[in-house]
Amino acid sequence: MARVMIVDDAEFMRMIIRDILLMHGHEVVAEVGDGEEAIQTYLEVKPDLVLMDIIMPDMDGKEALQKLLVMDPEAKVVMCSSLGQQALITESMKIGAMGFIVKPFEPDGMLDVIKKIAEPN
Repeated sequence: MARVMIVDDAEFMRMIIRDILLMHGHEVVAEVGDGEEAIQTYLEVKPDLVLMDIIMPDMDGKEALQKLLVMDPEAKVVMCSSLGQQALITESMKIGAMGFIVKPFEPDGMLDVIKKIAEPN
């Protein structure tokens, strides 16, 4: 079971992700709508894993990822992006994201990524 923070500017996306996580026994410790809020909330909730949307207004997922890793080099961040954003995913992985999930979400694929990254072997 992982303690997860969801970062996505679309409320319905957060709801979909939250429902999948809760149905499979994970805990959603925070839901935020942008990168700025993600950085503030991260230190308060100390999640096992952050699911971070790449495309967000104000501060996007890549910038938020960079800032999170400066604050906590151990942060485990999985990027969420729509199909066709391969370059952004590649850049995010170079910055230090530990994985990525492509929208529309395939619940099993998403859960596999979370399991692989958040749960120690």
